[in-house]
Amino acid sequence: MENQTMISELKSIIQPYCNDATALENLTPASNFITDLKINSANLVDIILDIEEKYEIAIDTVSMEKMLDVQSALTIIQTKLAEK
Repeated sequence: MENQTMISELKSIIQPYCNDATALENLTPASNFITDLKINSANLVDIILDIEEKYEIAIDTVSMEKMLDVQSALTIIQTKLAEK
């Protein structure tokens, strides 16, 4: 799946949990969920659960701990999709 498409899909998943509309609008692969998008750790878990549901993948604890920014999320999603 193309990165730009996946970023767009991630934006729609993140949107309900992000209170900073400008940061969400300017989302890039380098955007950090906690520092840039101001998403707290509880909501980050919700985002991961939403990602698992959308892509029908399972994200293990080690991968969850690495999912700190958009690029790492993209990498993990693509890796899990390739394993299916």
